[in-house]
Amino acid sequence: MPVSYRNPVHDAYFADPFVLRTQGRFVAYGTGRHVEGRAFEVLESDDLVTWRSAGGALVPVEGLGSDYWAPEVCEADGRWWMYYSVGEGDAGHHLRVAVADDPLGPFVDRGVDLTPHERFAIDPSPFRDRDGTWYLFHARDVLEGDRVGTMLAVDVLDGMDRLRGEPRTVLTPSDDWQLFLRGREMYGRTYDWHTLEGPAVVEREGRYWCFYSGGSWQEPSYGVGVAVADHPLGPWTEPRRAPILRTVPGHVVGPGHNSITTTPDGRDVMAYHAWDPDGTARRMCIDPLAWTAEGPRVLGPTWEPAEL
Repeated sequence: MPVSYRNPVHDAYFADPFVLRTQGRFVAYGTGRHVEGRAFEVLESDDLVTWRSAGGALVPVEGLGSDYWAPEVCEADGRWWMYYSVGEGDAGHHLRVAVADDPLGPFVDRGVDLTPHERFAIDPSPFRDRDGTWYLFHARDVLEGDRVGTMLAVDVLDGMDRLRGEPRTVLTPSDDWQLFLRGREMYGRTYDWHTLEGPAVVEREGRYWCFYSGGSWQEPSYGVGVAVADHPLGPWTEPRRAPILRTVPGHVVGPGHNSITTTPDGRDVMAYHAWDPDGTARRMCIDPLAWTAEGPRVLGPTWEPAEL
């Protein structure tokens, strides 16, 4: 039965929304407020439209930094595993993992730096293949290649708190819409810096689709692109070099960093953030995701009343 909605579906700050369907409801985790002394606010919903706060998720860890970004959660071995990054601003972020006995938390950090050899790593996204293998997709800084910047990688999880340590490139910048900033000073040099971030992977009809955000969140070119592969480790290709979700001037600003969830009757829905008109908060939005012969198509971004 169709459900009516209007974006944003959650009016408060809630960036990088990850929506999980579990135990007969939807649970969302986002970057933003600390609640009850815990990082990452948790929201609950019965229909993806009306959300209620369920408190904070993660017990903070002293000495790692104040910026906790982009949590994603999965269930394995009867427990709930949260992957996230922590650091200070644009410097020193690394990937971490925490565990809980309930999807609402509290999540307790496992004391493991999953990416000790990376310059900068953010936006971890766990994915379980049909054979049971777990992978962790993420974004990392790479200073080699024609287009330098933050780009996408994947590694195998040999345990829920242990990466194999053999990261493979998923996608490198390929177009000017992915430009973050020209003449950006980074790592002691100046680069035309490109950014690919926020990977989210699903399998549909035997192929793997990686949705990601590209460009600068401060610019109208920022949006969501997609790549496809026949195996989680690749090779990955882009069926089109253009965003499938992007800014609509005057209506939707900076839509990006999405996750994909599925309704009980099997329909895919994209959750993403977009800025409020004053540019003070990223708020959670949703729109249906349709599959065509050319690949996925977002039925949005919408700002008027719509139906799932």
